[in-house]
Amino acid sequence: MTDTDAALGAHLDGLRAALATRADDAGLLDVAYRIVDSPVGQLLLAATPTGLVRVAFERQGFDAALEAIAAAVSPRVLEAPKRLDTVARELDEYFAGARRGFDVPLDHALSRGFRLAVQQQLPRIGYGKTETYAEVAAHVGNPRAVRAVGTACATNPLPIVVPCHRVLRSDGSPGGYAGGPEAKVRLLELERAA
Repeated sequence: MTDTDAALGAHLDGLRAALATRADDAGLLDVAYRIVDSPVGQLLLAATPTGLVRVAFERQGFDAALEAIAAAVSPRVLEAPKRLDTVARELDEYFAGARRGFDVPLDHALSRGFRLAVQQQLPRIGYGKTETYAEVAAHVGNPRAVRAVGTACATNPLPIVVPCHRVLRSDGSPGGYAGGPEAKVRLLELERAA
């Protein structure tokens, strides 16, 4: 890469940032997103003015996640990292073992009904603790809905922040996870080590 190419790249980055700021300031930006690095791989973070609406693992496909957000929330989606600074900072603190819960506002626009009820229950599972799918089903008032709890965890649009990784099978095995079984085990180990 030449100095000219580097200067052009920096100039384009500055233009993109200015566009994102102007769009946000003018109320034209419905969904801002950014990609961050983490110990479990790159994560896509997306937020509406209401709050964090999506956390996606790279293996889920960032383009697919953005397309789903555009279809369900708004097509006015733009890479605008500034709106997600607080989320990124809280995730960094979490991965460093300095944060046990998240304080960022959440936008539950991608969940409804029983799935939403389950996802709202998940933050009540304490840091470093786990529950079974059956225990979560009982907590949300439907003890026989174990499979539905599994589906609610599998479709959780806010993994890590809404800790579906803390839900295990009745035999204590991790079960599935959107970020892959290795990511689920890594998150559990991180929390147990703190």
